[in-house]
Amino acid sequence: MTDLATLRKNYERGKLSEHASHADPLAQFAQWFEEALAAQLPEPNAMTLATVDERQRPSTRIVLIKGYDEHGLSWFTNYESRKGRELASNPWAALQFHWVELERVVRIEGRVEKLTETESDAYYASRPLDSRLGAWASPQSQVIADRGVLVANAAHYAARFLLDPPRPPHWGGYRLRPDTWEFWQGRKSRLHDRLRYRLDDSRQWIRERLAP
Repeated sequence: MTDLATLRKNYERGKLSEHASHADPLAQFAQWFEEALAAQLPEPNAMTLATVDERQRPSTRIVLIKGYDEHGLSWFTNYESRKGRELASNPWAALQFHWVELERVVRIEGRVEKLTETESDAYYASRPLDSRLGAWASPQSQVIADRGVLVANAAHYAARFLLDPPRPPHWGGYRLRPDTWEFWQGRKSRLHDRLRYRLDDSRQWIRERLAP
């Protein structure tokens, strides 16, 4: 068995300073995201979503970002899934991107809201047919007998809707509106760079350095 205590990696690919970073966290995120795309990382749009249930027990899963702008970061899922139920009872959540090859992490916290039906309809219509049918076929987060349930459901809805399935009423988008961002750049000797942006009472972004 590998001795996990011996695993080591030195971070030396980059640095993150106050004078070289953007004053607006969205601009900083856009720069890093574009650099992750340019580096052709595997699924740079994958992000961890953390939610909390009514017992204050956290849970995480990977979702794919589908848009970001001055209003927040958006993704799509089943409203009746575990994350959907948890967001319904507690709309505060956190997101995290980990771009391993660039030795970078971005953390975002804020309140989550549902996208409009128009926004959800537009994205659903852009998905491949199999993905649109999959939104109907999967009772996400529910216990099922075996994979055959999913296959049978997919066949059922394919026969029902043919080539034009409508968006399921239980499926759509969410948007997290950030009130905190953190940008982490790995550095040598574990003296990493961490810049946090937080909204003050006047809704202005305050940039500050955190100890690693």
